[in-house]
Amino acid sequence: QVCRGLGTPLLPVWLCSLVGRHGVLFSTDSLLLSDWKRERVFSLYFYSGQRKQMETAPLRIDTHSHHWEENRGEDPSSPGKRRPPIEMAIRTKWAGATVSWNGTDPFF
Repeated sequence: QVCRGLGTPLLPVWLCSLVGRHGVLFSTDSLLLSDWKRERVFSLYFYSGQRKQMETAPLRIDTHSHHWEENRGEDPSSPGKRRPPIEMAIRTKWAGATVSWNGTDPFF
């Protein structure tokens, strides 16, 4: 028999499969998905289990960033504009959001 908490987790959790690797993206804010006001600026944490990742990567998500202030002259597919797959996955839920790695080098 499956535990009740498994069907309805207390915290928002997403299992990710990105470029053939698996990871967990989660929040410690239980109200993140039930209170739309919490979705403006919030923290998510990412853990992939890769050898080079010693601890959870804290990500700061801003869903009301000013995307029009980015440099329009640069091609979005250029190396300077490419984003890590985890950022693109986050944008499937929060389109146009900016993701700050809080000083951690993007590794995934």
